[in-house]
Amino acid sequence: MARIVIVGGGVVGLSCAVALADRGHGVTLYDASAGREAASWGNAGHIATEQTAPLASLASLRSLPRRLSLFGGPLSLPPRQIAAWMPFAAGLIAAAAPRRFAAGQAALKALLHAALPTWRTLDTRLGGGLLAERGHVVAWESAQSATRGMAHWAAQDIGTTCFAPTEAPFGTAAAIRFAGTAQVSDLDRLARALEREARAGGVAIVRAPAALVVEGGRARVVGQDADLVLVTAGVRSGALLRAAGHRVPIVAERGYHVRAAADRWPVDLPPIVFEDRSIIVTRYADRVQVAGFVEPGDADAPPDPRRWRRLERHVAELGLPIAGPFTRWMGSRPTLPDYLPAIGRSDRAANLLYAFGHQYLGLTLAPVTATLVAALANGSRPAIDLAPFTLDRFDRRR
Repeated sequence: MARIVIVGGGVVGLSCAVALADRGHGVTLYDASAGREAASWGNAGHIATEQTAPLASLASLRSLPRRLSLFGGPLSLPPRQIAAWMPFAAGLIAAAAPRRFAAGQAALKALLHAALPTWRTLDTRLGGGLLAERGHVVAWESAQSATRGMAHWAAQDIGTTCFAPTEAPFGTAAAIRFAGTAQVSDLDRLARALEREARAGGVAIVRAPAALVVEGGRARVVGQDADLVLVTAGVRSGALLRAAGHRVPIVAERGYHVRAAADRWPVDLPPIVFEDRSIIVTRYADRVQVAGFVEPGDADAPPDPRRWRRLERHVAELGLPIAGPFTRWMGSRPTLPDYLPAIGRSDRAANLLYAFGHQYLGLTLAPVTATLVAALANGSRPAIDLAPFTLDRFDRRR
């Protein structure tokens, strides 16, 4: 069996570590984030099997003006970070061409079709109780926006999911409830369970940054001897892969959330999307979280406190049973211009694998990604065609 070094300890990296150890490989995982600051541990907890349409689309481009924060929308394009988001925006426009969008949606649907079954397997493996298959609710605040919203969802390809009208929560005008989606009940518990399972399988977890070197067509991590190196470092993956000559057009899509005690939030409610405000509210074990906003740019730029204040204002204006004090968080979703992940083997270094760039779907796609990476490591054919997800798709389009 192989000696494998994984660089990146988010939900994708840990899921891969468990899957690779299962197959008898000796695994060392480097996690530079000792405090779980990665987007993996601050997301909405939503297993989003309905999101089959890549956001690189003509529809997204047409809706851009009304989505800008300048006009009350969720999208901010910080002028000071234009150097980070402008090249990404150019790639997104190219990826939105109808032919590329259709190919991207077909590829994404193949991953999403396997997402929930692989999640069930992982949940059982971790002791159960982490996966809550209660669907999710989408609500609107006016009859007009509900009519538009329901028409939108009725026209979408939502994969293996379906929806039906449901009781509108918290005084909203109308709502639908999806079936076939799910929620992770506690992200902290998930992180602990994955680490525990990884260590039980012999995985060594190193809390430190890793330096990637490529020499003579082979990759290695400084200080480690390895047969294979796997990069699962989220937004940091592009910088790491420059050592192999890859130019990865990744951007940090910065998202914000606020959390408060869940003592007033109903226990049985699934995640609720308040679509007019582009926010999602999720209850975890002992707290409730309000998340939203899209801010492409530099992962290391300081957060914008106005985003947190706006989330807290949404809570007040909706009259939600959430009371402060709030804790505030900001994290960076790793996003590629076509809104597809990068999963594959490098054509610059034969022993270099990668799995990153899952944008909003990292939690959703982590277990299925782990099965695909395990197949690559074993030299077998993955169950899903990985051609649409390889990094050379960007090399071909230069």
